[in-house]
Amino acid sequence: MEHNKLTLINPIPVLITLCVLVSEGKATTFTLLNKCDYTVWPGILTNAGVDPLPVTGFALRTGESKTITAPTTWGGRFWGRTLCAQDSAGKFSCGTGDCGSGKLECAGSGATPPATLAEFTLHGAGGLDFFDVSLVDGYNLPITVVPQGGSGENCTVTGCVGDLNGDCPSELRVMSEDGKRGVACKSACDAFRLPQYCCDGAYRSPDTCKPSSYSKVFKSVCSRAYSYAYDDKTSTFTCASADYTITFCPSPDTNPSSKKSWEGQNSNSDSNESSSSSSPSSSSTPTSPQVSKGGMVYVGALDQSEIPWSACTRARESQSTAAFIIIMAIWRLWQLLF
Repeated sequence: MEHNKLTLINPIPVLITLCVLVSEGKATTFTLLNKCDYTVWPGILTNAGVDPLPVTGFALRTGESKTITAPTTWGGRFWGRTLCAQDSAGKFSCGTGDCGSGKLECAGSGATPPATLAEFTLHGAGGLDFFDVSLVDGYNLPITVVPQGGSGENCTVTGCVGDLNGDCPSELRVMSEDGKRGVACKSACDAFRLPQYCCDGAYRSPDTCKPSSYSKVFKSVCSRAYSYAYDDKTSTFTCASADYTITFCPSPDTNPSSKKSWEGQNSNSDSNESSSSSSPSSSSTPTSPQVSKGGMVYVGALDQSEIPWSACTRARESQSTAAFIIIMAIWRLWQLLF
């Protein structure tokens, strides 16, 4: 009699529940890849109210990569620290992107501007991942975000591969200790602390805070990155069920003319190369940079012809196949037993 009762069990609800669990339980992987010719020390900060990831900082030598798994409910930011060292007392610090923890791990602290940020909110509105590369806090090195798998009309590559250290207006430029080269480029907000640049006070809305001459410089170099606080329309991207590759100093083949941006930036810590060029010293008085065809030339914005659009339309085949095999195995087992 017990056997007969078991044969009445309907497996369909069980299989549906399993499908839901498999779908919702998938983790998202972030692969961080360093293509710079110097070591980068990535930092990670989790958004408030979200469980932090177990790792918040590490070193990536040239050519190395590291994969981090995050729950699909995670949100936060990644950035690259440069010119890092540990002093005789054991305190760890970086020339750009320092998180102020005094250690390799950032442990809940964010990047000190200027720093290029890759920002993510997973499984947001409509079940989509929202991501962007932001220059709102300034720029220190090139970054791209490439979705792997996933789907959606706006599931595309974004990033900044341009030479903002070389093309940074002098009043925003952060110089190396020897004063020979720019190692980062401040935002106008960070440099001048004026509400029209920070979208603060009377400028705290998209209607009142407009692109400044400085944010237009950033946008000219990196057309897909956030250049100021309300630069949403051209800078926010979405994917469903994607993994992500975050590359520091992406291949110059993407746009060969932007190669100078990352060559030799960390010559003090990673090679004996030195730069023979000098840059103007920083100024405390804001002046509008010249953005004209006959003036400064900005190179390195993402070349759409080089974007691997197909990467954003592939389904997550391996996970779907595994889920299908598990479901069919359970179904077959039920048939054999009952």
